[in-house]
Amino acid sequence: MPDWPRRPHHYRFRSVWLLPAPPAVVYAVLADAEAYPRWWPQVREVTPLDDRSGTARFRSLLPYDLRVVAAERVRDPGAGVLEIAMRGDLAGWARWTVGPAPGGSRAVFDQEVEVRKPLLRRFALVGRPLFTANHALMMRSGRRGLVAWLAAAERI
Repeated sequence: MPDWPRRPHHYRFRSVWLLPAPPAVVYAVLADAEAYPRWWPQVREVTPLDDRSGTARFRSLLPYDLRVVAAERVRDPGAGVLEIAMRGDLAGWARWTVGPAPGGSRAVFDQEVEVRKPLLRRFALVGRPLFTANHALMMRSGRRGLVAWLAAAERI
């Protein structure tokens, strides 16, 4: 049985992106968090606080912003892993794992968070399907944006 009926504010997500670029290139783009708003439309802004942390604001189809403070936990280019801890409207962690795949790379995004934004907590049970769909749309858009970004970088 999934844990969400007992913990309605808790989410686990996994997205797998197949990308037409070498793992080292994909990893380098994903490691540059400040550039995310240039290729991922729902990442509205990223502001560094220091060399290992920053703030980010996200907004997808639903009319609300999520704001987090992200702190780097793992940066391992050899293993292809980037991981952050988050606090703010979402509390938890997110991880990219990048490796080779036929024709390029496979980037796996794993995330486990608890929603802390009061409005979203209030609508946790009835809103869950919408929140989950909103996340899926954001991830699809991010993949499309990254593919276009990688293609443009290849032409330069």
